[in-house]
Amino acid sequence: MTARLLTGLAAAALLPAVFAGLPLLHLAPNRLVTGAPIGASDALGTGLWPIAALAAAGLGVLAAGRGRMAAGLAGLACLGALALMLAGLGSGAADLTAGQPFATRARLASGAWTGVVVLVCALAFAARRARLPGGGLIAAAAVLALIGGLWRAGRLDALSLVVEGRARSDALDGAIRDHLVLALGALVLAAGLTGGLALWRRGRGTVDLTVSGLQVVPAVALLGGLVAGLSALLTAAPALRGYGISALGIGPALIGIAAYLLLPLWRGLQAARRATGPDNIAAARALGLTSGQILTTLRLPLGTPALIGGLRVATVQALGLATLGALVGAGGLGTLVFDGMAQFAPDLILLGALPIIALSLAAEGALGRLEAALRRRWPR
Repeated sequence: MTARLLTGLAAAALLPAVFAGLPLLHLAPNRLVTGAPIGASDALGTGLWPIAALAAAGLGVLAAGRGRMAAGLAGLACLGALALMLAGLGSGAADLTAGQPFATRARLASGAWTGVVVLVCALAFAARRARLPGGGLIAAAAVLALIGGLWRAGRLDALSLVVEGRARSDALDGAIRDHLVLALGALVLAAGLTGGLALWRRGRGTVDLTVSGLQVVPAVALLGGLVAGLSALLTAAPALRGYGISALGIGPALIGIAAYLLLPLWRGLQAARRATGPDNIAAARALGLTSGQILTTLRLPLGTPALIGGLRVATVQALGLATLGALVGAGGLGTLVFDGMAQFAPDLILLGALPIIALSLAAEGALGRLEAALRRRWPR
């Protein structure tokens, strides 16, 4: 009991300590400089103590309490603290930038990001401990709804990240669309290649060596090699340009990303093959099952979870690698990331990076749940 109480007190003191020791905002004369750090007392327009009290209560109960009721109350307290903190940061940023030149920016600092991460993780943990059906999805939906509501209400308009987002809303929408097209296109191409390679039964060793060796090649080097190779091909055969083939753009990006996706898809396919051992096949044939019945009642149920596992890894990898498509003119969210790096604009980098993280987490969560459900339904 003493240890649990001490743990709860330490957890309760975590966020107030973060607020006391780290700046929550940086006030800068323009978007290209870091600016001066702003502490919690000036950064939170709604006041520090209500947020600290709610966060301390939520984290303390989550660490020291037991049972679903305690977890639910802790989750609500953490969600309330997150709402107050975000609204307070928006209000504080508005106060700090009021009367300042138009280029003045109030940027989220390390303390704000730490607080957001702590409260979101605590909310997800509380949902899991409360054993709510789809607790993780409920927690994610609650956070997204909260941020969306504050965004639409204009409570976050003074924050630099929101200023960048509103100024580039059309470009951001197009970048997300292009990013998804690039990632999903590469995934489909890699899946088709994997299926074709699977038909080459005698060359599995060669395929294993090739798809593993591709992982050693740096992605930027591979994309550069593809651009150079396609450029040489188009120089030798200019007529290919009439078919829409180009040395830059989505073509080399699709090929380069798909090359890296072959390994997880190939390993998932091989794991699915091994899931149905020769003894199982022999027993099924001894029972008089046909090849079609063996496929539908044995191979697919046992192998599908492994296939989904490989697809899960490849999907997350595709969403990350699609960022590099901007280097060869394929567009996507990488355009915002590299533009921000070129301009030394941190919020522009975040504007491109945060959707990539969100898409990757969503894909990982959805396919991970599907894989787990299939393994529960068809245990080996």
